[in-house]
Amino acid sequence: MTCFIGLSGGIGSGKSTVSRLLNELGAIIVDADAIVHELQAAGQPMLEEIAAAFGDGVLTGDGALDRPALGSIVFRDPERRRELEQIVQPPVVAEMARRAKVAIDDGVPMVVMDIPLLFEGKKTGRGSAAAMQYDATICIWVPMETQIERTMSRDECERGEAERRIAAQLPIDEKREMADHVIDNSGRPEQTCEQVEALYAQLTR
Repeated sequence: MTCFIGLSGGIGSGKSTVSRLLNELGAIIVDADAIVHELQAAGQPMLEEIAAAFGDGVLTGDGALDRPALGSIVFRDPERRRELEQIVQPPVVAEMARRAKVAIDDGVPMVVMDIPLLFEGKKTGRGSAAAMQYDATICIWVPMETQIERTMSRDECERGEAERRIAAQLPIDEKREMADHVIDNSGRPEQTCEQVEALYAQLTR
């Protein structure tokens, strides 16, 4: 029987690292961000809808999505962020559900729904992926200062911009309290790996 998991964390917490480790152990990862990127590729209907809503300034010269330009709009304005969510969420959730069903039908030991705003959705009641019935939820946790440092490094942005992006999500400590299980990703890589291996064994037992 497949174990159905919701995985999330905060910006800079290292979800991709934990997802990779779970995948290596045998889990199928349904990655919301990866699906978003696919559906927002040049020529896709979603990208056309985003450009219509936010203007051609969110497109690069070759017609691709300019993510920093779009981010500078939605991370500063909650209303515009909700507008973007209304465009993005329905087709992304539908594709996630389709991929999860294929994996479950194949009888894999674990399907992990990797969703950045999983706990936000559970708290507000918005987002079909957050409302799915999971066997368990996992939060990837690091201290906020680690989030800030990793976000600045990854996105090549100033501290103030990193703090704004983090503030657009629920505090990571609140997510930690909402989760069934927590992976502390603030230590050495081997410590994270040990936690992931133990939790995978527990959940698929």
